[in-house]
Amino acid sequence: MRTATLGPVQRAEALTRMADRELDVLVVGAGVVGAGTALDAVTRGLSTGLVEARDWASGTSSRSSKLIHGGLRYLEMLDFALVREALKERGLLLERLAPHLVKPVPFLYPLQHRGWERIYAGSGVALYDAMSVSSGHGRGLPVHRHLSRGRALRVAPALRKDALVGALQYYDAQMDDARYVATLVRTAAAYGAHCANRARVIGFLREGERVVGARVRDVEGGRGSAGEYEVRAKQVVNATGVWTDDTQALIGERGQFHVRASKGIHLVVPKDRIHSSTGLILRTEKSVLFVIPWGRHWIVGTTDTDWDLDKAHPAASSADIDYLLEHVNSVLAVPLTRDDVQGVYAGLRPLLAGESDATSKLSREHTVAHPVPGLVVVAGGKYTTYRVMAKDAVDEAVHGLDQRVAECVTEDVPLVGAEGYRALWNGRARIAARTGLHVVRVEHLLNRFGSLTEELLDLMAADPGLREPVSGADDYLRAEIVYAASHEGARHLDDVLTRRTRISIETFDRGTRSARECAELMAPVLGWDEQQIEKEVEHYEKRVQAERESQRQPDDQTADAARLGAPDIVPL
Repeated sequence: MRTATLGPVQRAEALTRMADRELDVLVVGAGVVGAGTALDAVTRGLSTGLVEARDWASGTSSRSSKLIHGGLRYLEMLDFALVREALKERGLLLERLAPHLVKPVPFLYPLQHRGWERIYAGSGVALYDAMSVSSGHGRGLPVHRHLSRGRALRVAPALRKDALVGALQYYDAQMDDARYVATLVRTAAAYGAHCANRARVIGFLREGERVVGARVRDVEGGRGSAGEYEVRAKQVVNATGVWTDDTQALIGERGQFHVRASKGIHLVVPKDRIHSSTGLILRTEKSVLFVIPWGRHWIVGTTDTDWDLDKAHPAASSADIDYLLEHVNSVLAVPLTRDDVQGVYAGLRPLLAGESDATSKLSREHTVAHPVPGLVVVAGGKYTTYRVMAKDAVDEAVHGLDQRVAECVTEDVPLVGAEGYRALWNGRARIAARTGLHVVRVEHLLNRFGSLTEELLDLMAADPGLREPVSGADDYLRAEIVYAASHEGARHLDDVLTRRTRISIETFDRGTRSARECAELMAPVLGWDEQQIEKEVEHYEKRVQAERESQRQPDDQTADAARLGAPDIVPL
């Protein structure tokens, strides 16, 4: 299989090819579900297009808790089918589909009551492990264990002694959600899908009642008819998450269900602020709170509040930040303060809302509908089960195709970079010796790119300056910035600092010190002149300034107004 490159030339070709002939399937929206749907469709032999109004995963799919998990708390709701399905997917991702991107992560659950709580919670975690193993894909994770208070405090010294009487430790998995989606898109493109970001659907094409395609605007190509394409397709799949209702409105049809947005925010703090060798999961009065290991950082989240303001840039308010700090500090011996917070990000969960109580779904279930001929809508669900959602969406689309179509095969289709990853990992010391990179750098690249690491090593061989770390963000090499623009579809500085890397949330300056250097590295690939470099840097600095201001505001309304003070680099 060839490795697809998603550079500027390939993007232009994708738009032209989508407009040249009728596709079998056009997918609108390149979050994890849309990207997964494109991969599912193209690996069934269907001609497939994928368009995204902004950047891959620029909405919900880059702002999650970054967990691949079965949903332990859904056991408490007795939703065994949902947990079993998610655990199977977790195992597939860890073992077969993306071992370079999805990694085990331990969690400690502090017990606060003697006797009954250990039996109650222990039974739930034991069932969780049993369901994982019974799925046939759960043997790669250690089983849970019971800890006394003393042993728990040795594992997590950061906890207050009076915050627990004992603990349970169990395992789930995590990934970089935005990187995962970019890899999904590249995998779909490698199998022949035509993929274009910054390509916005501005209307659907109709033949009577039937949807027969979409009118797509290349938002990078300026306004007017010159940047518009008519993309015809036998079936269109709307996978736009929290924008589902907006996209449905383009056909003037009332949807069979509605999607409402729930805001979740996360804090990123340095590793040394919480002394622990394991993640934490804590009960709150509303849900659960996670403290998740994240490289040299911790991610603390999340909240769950209704959001009906700007969907593109959900804002975290001062009240949101205080909520998380208050709850995590309730168990920490050394409390966190605002000064400890390196980064803050907010995302929106797409939750299903039916026309009545009778048609309402549980928040994390998904639904697929065929509201009019030629148009399939998929919504709801959770990141872990994206592959199942994609399969269901393509199955529904196939019903509208007048041809015989193969069954879903994505259970056996590793993402690009997975093939050969374990062998390269075993040989990482040799790679370090051969290239002169420190073995830690090689491990970093392998866990972000898998076997595609060789492509980055080629860039460094051609230009030794790319071996150097990025100024102000030395976890990343300069080669990764160039590669993001040349191979991964990054079109703007914001794409690189917030999604291809996580510099925007992993540094106290939120990427402003790295911005100019990164823009200058991207410029030759994307054909930027000095004026465009200045524009990119200025836009990014204004974005950071607006986000900081929003996080000082007392509530959602004022936070939203402050965040909207920074316009998008490309108006939609």
